[in-house]
Amino acid sequence: MLYLANPCGGDAVTAMLAGELGYIDTPAQGNKRPPGVTWCADNGAFSDKFDERTWWDFLTANAYAAVDCLFAVAPDVVGDAAATLKRSLLWLSKIRALGYPAAFVAQNGQETTPVPWQEFDCLFLGGSLECLPCGYVFREARKPERDEPCPHCNRLLTEWKLGRAARRMAAEAKARSKWVHMGRVNSERRWKYADAIGCDSVDGTFLTFGPDVNLPRLLAWTRNNDQGALWEAS
Repeated sequence: MLYLANPCGGDAVTAMLAGELGYIDTPAQGNKRPPGVTWCADNGAFSDKFDERTWWDFLTANAYAAVDCLFAVAPDVVGDAAATLKRSLLWLSKIRALGYPAAFVAQNGQETTPVPWQEFDCLFLGGSLECLPCGYVFREARKPERDEPCPHCNRLLTEWKLGRAARRMAAEAKARSKWVHMGRVNSERRWKYADAIGCDSVDGTFLTFGPDVNLPRLLAWTRNNDQGALWEAS
């Protein structure tokens, strides 16, 4: 499993050039991507400043490096599978036409929403916090607090991508020979979970907070990567 990281200093770039890490790029990132590194093109749609034209210009300008790109992520709507399906279907074939493998982001409610399996090459496990008992999904334009309770029933919110539906989707994607990626992996526990359910790659901001300390820790995760299947997909 490959960790796709933000650029944060020479040692991280050295690890990327050695193939120990990958590089995640976005239209708003502003850093110069080292030539030849394995990378992915995220869409930046999590930001309320997302602009489809800016994103598409970014993909077009970087199409020369599509051969080194694991996937380019179609525009999505955080926490809303139906809205993501409608938005992504406009772009998946266009992404492929540029030479990129296309990624489709699975979101809350995906278990009851059609998945366009033939239209994409990578399943991206995204989603937002949700409350299973009452059905609330966190879609506010802010980051939730740690252990934030449901505003309706006061139960603890859980992440969709860590639940049974996401595990089932990952298993089906692997059975269909799709690449599987999980977003926002910022702890060793989350890393091991993603590995156990069959993810091929993950991303996160772990290195941006104390890269001198966190880079050796992250590389230690990647070098102890054979965890086995800890969770069933059923």
